[in-house]
Formats: sequence, C-alpha cells, structure tokens
Amino acid sequence: MAAAAADSAMEVVPALAEEAAPEVAGLSCLVNLPGEVLEYILCCGSLTAADIGRVSSTCRRLRELCQSSGKVWKEQFRVRWPSLMKHYSPTDYVNWLEEYKVRQKAGLEARKIVASFSKRFFSEHVPCNGFSDIENLEGPEIFFEDELVCILNMEGRKALTWKYYAKKILYYLRQQKILNNLKAFLQQPDDYESYLEGAVYIDQYCNPLSDISLKDIQAQIDSIVELVCKTLRGINSRHPSLAFKAGESSMIMEIELQSQVLDAMNYVLYDQLKFKGNRMDYYNALNLYMHQVLIRRTGIPISMSLLYLTIARQLGVPLEPVNFPSHFLLRWCQGAEGATLDIFDYIYIDAFGKGKQLTVKECEYLIGQHVTAALYGVVNVKKVLQRMVGNLLSLGKREGIDQSYQLLRDSLDLYLAMYPDQVQLLLLQARLYFHLGIWPEKSFCLVLKVLDILQHIQTLDPGQHGAVGYLVQHTLEHIERKKEEVGVEVKLRSDEKHRDVCYSIGLIMKHKRYGYNCVIYGWDPTCMMGHEWIRNMNVHSLPHGHHQPFYNVLVEDGSCRYAAQENLEYNVEPQEISHPDVGRYFSEFTGTHYIPNAELEIRYPEDLEFVYETVQNIYSAKKENIDE
Repeated sequence: MAAAAADSAMEVVPALAEEAAPEVAGLSCLVNLPGEVLEYILCCGSLTAADIGRVSSTCRRLRELCQSSGKVWKEQFRVRWPSLMKHYSPTDYVNWLEEYKVRQKAGLEARKIVASFSKRFFSEHVPCNGFSDIENLEGPEIFFEDELVCILNMEGRKALTWKYYAKKILYYLRQQKILNNLKAFLQQPDDYESYLEGAVYIDQYCNPLSDISLKDIQAQIDSIVELVCKTLRGINSRHPSLAFKAGESSMIMEIELQSQVLDAMNYVLYDQLKFKGNRMDYYNALNLYMHQVLIRRTGIPISMSLLYLTIARQLGVPLEPVNFPSHFLLRWCQGAEGATLDIFDYIYIDAFGKGKQLTVKECEYLIGQHVTAALYGVVNVKKVLQRMVGNLLSLGKREGIDQSYQLLRDSLDLYLAMYPDQVQLLLLQARLYFHLGIWPEKSFCLVLKVLDILQHIQTLDPGQHGAVGYLVQHTLEHIERKKEEVGVEVKLRSDEKHRDVCYSIGLIMKHKRYGYNCVIYGWDPTCMMGHEWIRNMNVHSLPHGHHQPFYNVLVEDGSCRYAAQENLEYNVEPQEISHPDVGRYFSEFTGTHYIPNAELEIRYPEDLEFVYETVQNIYSAKKENIDE
C-alpha cells in the first residue's frame, strides 16, 4: 500500500513543484499521505533543492516535513556532496539547510576564483601570494576543497584549464594544512616516538592530492601484525605478544621471546608478503612514501626500517632507529636492563636486507668503511625525518624531466620547516624562485618573499654577502622589468613576417628525429633563443639553421621543448599529451587536436581557423582512405 501510494504521489510532486498555484485536489491528495511516505517521496532523489524549497512553501505540513534539520535536507546535501558526509557525526545536531547554503556559496566562490586564475597567471607561475584570495574566503575550508575535487572529477576532456588551476589551488591548500600539522608535531617532546606519524606527514605533503591518512596506513600495518601473530601462535601459543590489545605499548623483556617475534616478522614480511629492498629502482621517490611502500611492498633502508620498527614495537620488541651512514639500520639490545652498554651489546637489523641481523663488524662491511661509535647511536624522530627529507632533497636535485621541480620545492619546504636557518638551503630556495620565475603577483610583494629570504641569510651568515648581493640585484632588476612590461604580444598568421609558419597551436605533432609526441603551444617565425643555446643545440647543422620557424611544444614525457619546423611532422594518430601543463594553455582535447584557452587564443587569434582546416584535410582524408 505504502509503495503504491508513493508511486502515485511521485507523479504529483514534480508537477506541484513547477506550478505556482497547484490544484487544490492535487495538493490535498499529497498532504493526506502518511508522513513516512511523504518523506520517502521527498527524499527519492528526483527533486532538486529548488523543488524542495517550492514544495515546503505550499502548506504547513510539507513545511514541517522539510524542516532545516530534518531528513529531507540531509538527503539533499548527501546526494549533492556525498564525500562531505564523513565529516559529520550521526549524533550531532546539524542545520542541513544552512549547510547546503554555505556549501553552495563556497562552491560558487571557488569556481569564481579558479576561473580568474588563467587570466591572472597565464604568463607566469602562480606566485607566492597568488592564493591569498582562497586564504581570505569565509566558510569551512573542506567545502572549498570539495568543490575543487568536483572540478577535477569533471568527466571528459573538457575544462582542462579549470582542472589545471583547481589542482594547483587544492595542492596549495592541503600542503599548508599538512605543513602546519607537521610543525605542531615537531614541537612534541623528544621522547615522543611516533616515527610513523612523522613519515606519514612527509608522504602527505609530497602527495597532497592522494587520499593518505595515518589511520589508513596504520590499519594496513595492523593487518600485517595480525598475520605475524598468526605465525607467532604457531611458534609459541603462549607468547605474551598475542595478548596485546590494539594501541597497547607494552614491551617484553626476554630476549628469546623478542627473537620469536622477529622470526615471525621476517617470515611474514619477506617470505609470505614478499617485501624487499628496491635495489633495481633505488633512486625513486616512491620508495620514501609509506603508502607506496605498503602498496608496492618495496622501499629503501629508511622506509623499510620504519615499517619494521612500527610492527616490532606493536608486538613488544623495543627496536631503535640508527642513523647509520649510507644505510639506515635498527638496533636490538642484547644487554641486561640497567647495565652500562656499548655498541657491541646490540644486534643491528637490516630491514632492507630481509631483516638480516648484523654485528658491528658486519655493519662496517655493509658500507665498506670503518665508522665511529657515535654513528651507532639511537636518533630521535626529528633526526629520522631529517634524513627522509634529505633523501627527497637529493632526489629533487637530480630531477631532469620534471621542469617544475616540484619534488625539490616540496623537500625544501619540509627541510626548512624543521631547520629554518639552513643558509645553503635558503639560498637554493631563492635561486629556485628565480629559475622558475615564481614571482608574487605585485612586484613590491617580491620584497616580502625573496628579499626576506635573502635578508635572513645575510643575518645568519654574513660570509654569504656575495651570493646574496647577486640575487638581490637580480630581484630588483626583475621589479624594474615588470614595471616596463607592455601588453600581450599578438602573433597573426596573416602577417607577412609569419608567412613561413606551417603549423599552429593545438596540433598534435611528432618529432622526426627523436620520435616523441607533442602539442604546439607557441611559435616564433625564427629561433628566438640566444647564441649559446643555438650553439649548444647544434642548430646550425640543420639544413635551414635558425632562420626557420621554431615551436614551443609540450612533450608526452613531461618536458617542454623548442623544436625546429623541419624536425616536426603531423602525428597521423593523434593522442592526448599527458603533460602537467596542458591545462595551462588548452581548454579541451577533441580527439584530433587541442583547443586553446581564452588567454592563448588572444596571443594567436588566427591559429584556430587554420587548425580546423588542417584537421579536416589530414584526418578526414585518412578516414576516407580507411573506409575505402
């Protein structure tokens, strides 16, 4: 009966919502239904928020059913923004109508800001203070983040520019939050030994768009602990570790019992789950991210050691981290409690080497050199994190393809959060800003960022006067250049000096010599690079030398290159170019070419028509040949 009544009434409600003055009979039919049936209908998912608003204004009974804190508006909120529901407790009183309004307003504000970024920052990287609009917005930050995620999840190959800037804004917002959490974490006393928590903050900061949480990583480790307990039960069914409850920090003192735990761990980790040190791809940043270590079941000495340490401590074995040079280790005390100990009273565990237990001499053999006793000492959480970030910093300096140097920027941020007075790293950060052209939106704001860094360096180390002076000079020169900048340079294909330009922005091309796929995002009638670049790239050896059009291209490997016209040809099988900056220049991929966004089209206003002609000639002819 209720179902039949609901089906009948569901036909009435949409009509009721659309009519300004509904028929009395229709309204009477609706309001006479049982309350639970009416609520079921209003929550069916076919009505919009506007529909609910109109329905609630028809009579008192419907208004009461659609009360702001009731099920109807909660369902409207849940259907529209399901990912936000995890932030609400079932026991909390929530004014769902008000939450809906605030979330809706936050979404509109977020979209307005995203839309403005392309026009403001097309010609340069998003500057240091470019996110101030987001920081000054009112309302819960999670609402803004959710809207940005919605933009990133938009289907299809459209809205590429929106997605490009939404990603940058979301990246910034999450990194700021994580960095604040890390700084608070670092203020904990020295005896606070949550190594895993610190490692997760580093993981989150370098991967802010991934869904990484300490809770999820701990849950994965707990599942490994369960497997170890199962194996341990077969070794010693009365082992005290089996009685430990989740979250307990008890330690077992008997060496034999500890040894049984380590044996069970080694079997589960290395034999059953096939964890191993990543010798084949050692210099890969993924080896340092704990969520990736668990997914890929491989890592480097420090990340494997943190996993091993965490599991051992949960099972009552008090292992300690050792900041051993070139190869991070753990130590396992063999001496009596309370006795005076030296380095020979410990066994050293190589988690990278399948949990192998080493003596002092074997540790030195492992790295091929003799070291002092101090290097066998235990280190605190901050020192462990310093080494992890130091590894990332070294990898960031090695980056060759990623021209945004994102890993280097992230690792510098992390290192300076821990040690803000590191002069050489401050200098490196300042140089990186110069190299990438990351300048504040207003020239005078430059003083607030780069010049502040340089002044801080000068205070810390007056001996850096030369380097600081050089950077200050170039900073001031940049300010003067910004003052002298004129409007946008427009390049017309119809201009006589551009008569030799054969290709247009948005076309998918292939390099004749190197074979890479790319998309054109800019062109010059002749090579505009300096003499040194022309000499280093051996441009003079080309048949047409530098007196031919050159093209700025985004390459599928993530690089940006400047290619001579004679080295490019149409790609007869066009495909999307997976370059991180595609959205900076293009709004859509059509399947055969990219459509420039408004800012790029302003600079090349006649290119799009040529692209359409080219696509019609190249790809339509190919399709006709296939059909024949």
